[in-house]
Amino acid sequence: MPFFDYSAKDKTGKLVQTTAEAADLSALREQLHKQGLLILTVKPSVKKKASSSKHGSVTIDEVVVFSRQLTTLIQSGIPLVQSMDILCDQTKNLYFRTVMMTIAHDLKEGNAFHASIGKHRRVFNDFFVSMVKAGEASGKLPDIIDRVSTYLEETSELQKKIGSAMMYPACVITMAFGITLFLIVKVVPTFKGIFVQLGGALPMPTQVLLAISDFARANFLLGAVVIAAAVFGFSKLIKTEFGKRKADQISLKLPIFGELISKIAVAKFCRTFSTLVASGVPILQALDIVGATSGNKVIEDAVLSAKKQVQAGETIADPLARSNVFPPMVIRMIAIGEKTGKLQEMLNKIARFYESEVNTAIDGLTSMIEPLIIGVLGLLIGGIVIALFMPIMKITQMVAG
Repeated sequence: MPFFDYSAKDKTGKLVQTTAEAADLSALREQLHKQGLLILTVKPSVKKKASSSKHGSVTIDEVVVFSRQLTTLIQSGIPLVQSMDILCDQTKNLYFRTVMMTIAHDLKEGNAFHASIGKHRRVFNDFFVSMVKAGEASGKLPDIIDRVSTYLEETSELQKKIGSAMMYPACVITMAFGITLFLIVKVVPTFKGIFVQLGGALPMPTQVLLAISDFARANFLLGAVVIAAAVFGFSKLIKTEFGKRKADQISLKLPIFGELISKIAVAKFCRTFSTLVASGVPILQALDIVGATSGNKVIEDAVLSAKKQVQAGETIADPLARSNVFPPMVIRMIAIGEKTGKLQEMLNKIARFYESEVNTAIDGLTSMIEPLIIGVLGLLIGGIVIALFMPIMKITQMVAG
């Protein structure tokens, strides 16, 4: 639907200038009259036409900024609908702006805020929607949105730290693979021609290297196709329910990395669960959201199984313990939190502890991977160079002798 810029006065005589979405000009006039507004001017919105795209993406940082700004506006006494209009005007992401304008339109139609944002799951996930719903029910919407902002900031910070820590090893490994492939496909064949002209028996390492080079050159295209097909097939498989579950099961059992992935999953589980409980979201609904937003099928299965047992009258800790997914310390602290009525505080402490553990593990992993990669790279390229120069050294010794 098209957008229109309009100015009008409400029943108190206050000037309202904003943008609205409507089927046509007549529909907009009828809509504004129902709201008790006296229309002064109305015209098709030029600057909003480009924002009508239904395709795009919104980063977690953009959602954080939106949440922070919305909290500030509401706490300043600005009505929610007007706050959304203000945020629409200053948002640079065209897709996000379209989403905001649609939400503002729904609010003007009388829909609840959580129902309005719930129509845009690509931007606002179950966690965000449930928190807003709890905020509306409790009358503490600004506080709840501020809490959501803090949660999203901490989640984003952890993701960035993990990403930056893995960036260096990924770059070095890619460069090592590229250099090795270049040496085998381009450099080694040049030396092979020299060895053929010189004649004589070649050392075993040199023979092995030449054989690898011949095989790589003869099957280069086939190998590239096979690798591309494997990557494509894996990317498709990982998107299926079965593939995602298997990949998550394997990732938790990986040496070195498995423990780190487990700590990240536990930290996210506790941080999300703590935030939901503190905001007044019912336990069963909180468990649903925690499972859906965990990002790990093994954790999700354990949480959803625990939810069924909780519905049957059990505590949260007992079914989580039977899943064999969560560390004993986590189970015991959750059990203590349930008995003392301080579940949210215990979850918060666990989250802080495991987030600290994750930071320490990432730093340690980075410092360990760096020399390991350099060592492997040195052995690989150094081995190729030595294998190439062994015949030349042998010939030099023979000439000198």
